[in-house]
Amino acid sequence: MNHNPELAVDVTNLHKVFYSIRGFWQQHKHPVTAVEDISFDIKRGELFGIVGPNGAGKTTTVKMLATLLLPTSGTASVLGLDILHNTGEIRKRIGFTFGGNKGLYGRLSGLDNLRYFAELYKLDPALINGRIQELLEIVGLTGREQDRVETYSSGMQQRLHLARAMLHDPELIFLDEPTVGIDPIGAREIRGLVRELVRQGKTVLLTSHYMYEVEELCDRIAVVNHGKIIALDTPEALKQRASGDSVIVVQAPSENPALQRELVALECDIDHWNNNGKAISIQTKRPAHILNALAALLERQAISNIEVRNATLEDVYVKIIQESDA
Repeated sequence: MNHNPELAVDVTNLHKVFYSIRGFWQQHKHPVTAVEDISFDIKRGELFGIVGPNGAGKTTTVKMLATLLLPTSGTASVLGLDILHNTGEIRKRIGFTFGGNKGLYGRLSGLDNLRYFAELYKLDPALINGRIQELLEIVGLTGREQDRVETYSSGMQQRLHLARAMLHDPELIFLDEPTVGIDPIGAREIRGLVRELVRQGKTVLLTSHYMYEVEELCDRIAVVNHGKIIALDTPEALKQRASGDSVIVVQAPSENPALQRELVALECDIDHWNNNGKAISIQTKRPAHILNALAALLERQAISNIEVRNATLEDVYVKIIQESDA
């Protein structure tokens, strides 16, 4: 496999199929495609994001690249090493987190967790204590290192995950939804730590459900759905897909399934819908035309509020996903 030295990750037609057992008396295997022939690359020092709905294939992709799952077909290199033939060498040079308290020992202290993993990584015993103290300072856990991990908040556990992932000073770090379930202040701290990793020259692959997060952090973003990459570009380039678009959010006084039909009957110039109970988001390049048509609905109180704003990356993401589902 030829390798470009500028690439930290190089993926070609990666494919993963799981098999579920169906039936009771006559059991048979049912194939479920989690990742379908995806191809992409990540440059060294890049912060690359993968976004998509639940079950889209994000975590499966990360686990294959982290050598935790074998692909069904396709090829991938990580730091110039083949994921099938150089598993041990890759694991020495990468770090990964998968969130929550999985992978941590709740009845041990944060310090003992890090000591245990440092020994697994076969770090020099003379350097372990200094490295652990350095990482505790970086992730903001100094003073709580003697406490049991089961007493840590979700944000503290995630910071300990990051410290564990950085113990052996890896070149590439996989972060699978690092801020899920964390309060806004804790999530902001995690994002700050991720930016610091990149400043140190690390390559980071981040998966997330939060569009503002990937827009703030990532150099490039891959949007995946049903195991396929359906869009891949910089955040700014993806937002250009909605260049000139406005989003009009129409609020109803109560959930009204007939409201969308009424809006369609107005024959407005609507490019895209997103119906969410009491609110309907309308993406359009002609907001004045639609606002004029909405006046009658507002007057008879079929709608209670109208908000107009520019399209965001989240609006573009929703549009891309819904178009791929159509």
